[in-house]
Amino acid sequence: MSDYAVVNPATGETLRDYPTITDEELQQAITAASAAHEEWSRRAPVADRAALIARVAALHTERREQLAEIAVREMGKTYEQALGEVDFAAAIYQFYADNGEAFSADEPIELSDGTGSAFIRRASLGVLLGIMPWNFPYYQVARFVGPNVVNGNTILLKHAPQCPESALAIAQIFDDAEAELGAHDSVYVNIFATNDQIATVIADPRVQGVSVTGSERAGSAVAELAGKHLKKVVLELGGSDPFILLSTDDLDAAVQDAVNARIDNNGQSCNAAKRFIIIDELFDDFAAKFTEVFTANAPADPMAESTQLGPLSSAAATERLGEQLGRAKAQGATILASGEPNGNFFPPAVLTDVTPEMDAFHEEFFGPVASLYRVASEEEAVRLANDTPFGLGSYVYTTDQEQALRVADGIDAGMVWINLVLGDAAELPFGGVKRSGTGREMGKPAMDEFVNKKLIRIA
Repeated sequence: MSDYAVVNPATGETLRDYPTITDEELQQAITAASAAHEEWSRRAPVADRAALIARVAALHTERREQLAEIAVREMGKTYEQALGEVDFAAAIYQFYADNGEAFSADEPIELSDGTGSAFIRRASLGVLLGIMPWNFPYYQVARFVGPNVVNGNTILLKHAPQCPESALAIAQIFDDAEAELGAHDSVYVNIFATNDQIATVIADPRVQGVSVTGSERAGSAVAELAGKHLKKVVLELGGSDPFILLSTDDLDAAVQDAVNARIDNNGQSCNAAKRFIIIDELFDDFAAKFTEVFTANAPADPMAESTQLGPLSSAAATERLGEQLGRAKAQGATILASGEPNGNFFPPAVLTDVTPEMDAFHEEFFGPVASLYRVASEEEAVRLANDTPFGLGSYVYTTDQEQALRVADGIDAGMVWINLVLGDAAELPFGGVKRSGTGREMGKPAMDEFVNKKLIRIA
């Protein structure tokens, strides 16, 4: 079987294989992206680059149903959530189309001595490589590509091997937008490359930076190669985000938010809430209500309108999650709820009594498994929240605003959400610390990751 294939996780059926790019074709792709940078992207005014991204946004909206159906086939996302992802990708592209010129404007510097003037002018770097994951096949691409095309960079995009159909759909959107607006036809180039071929791409002097969204292992391997070749790298890796509940006026609403934060994308989201840290006086009621609401979401047909939980993305994902859950039970964790997987349909599971000696304490569960922890104080909650190798997102629920900000300051994470979940937006920067990665995507900070902030001093 080819490295790139669509295997429907709901049925296990292999729908189509796609050939891996040849070494000669890969060199042609790099050459084309480099030519697009030299001949169009670095020469075209930012307004023209923004117009290209605006058209990409519009084409996502025009083709939203087709794109959503592809995501369901490839990785099992529910159809309603897939539509939402496509809409969010379109919003991200439009955000950079609308704000690119302002974000790219020259930045004056007040001189401390001498005459004349100085300013920072943002200039493109060149060809960038994006290595994208399967769990959000459109959104992840948008948040990397949108700001960087507006910056004047060109893109080589390696999608996940299980997402070739969505990869080609995105490439077609760019091809169509480039042709309509008279842009170079290789501003965005899809490559079905192997890992060995990606090492060649990173080493190529025409490639100036790499962005990876994926596992710790993948991020570490790519960062090592990028460092060897002195290339800038942005990493968005795993997460084991805490959901801290210290007080509430509406426990039922807090429970529903907690469930929503765990079950989103079939539990396969890097910044999903995964560890639920509950103050002692609320723990018993929360545990009972959470378990009831969470487990009511039985996995079902992802195309059905009422489905909240579809299948896991692959047989490998199902096997890994089942092995993790079994190991947690064997090591002494209490299983408040669980069920038997049916193919890749994995029922929600709830753990408690997880201790630091267990693997489950520091692992990321990438699927509908939640771990509940009881704490006696705010200080203990923060210590537990930080006792993880990850530092992506976090959630704090409290009725005390001063406490909320105090806890937010104490948490080692790139993002803190107070009294809300699923609040991502195109203007809000996304990224983490510790083993969750480096750099930021989305918002204005994304425009500064792969750009030459060139100083110009005039006498």
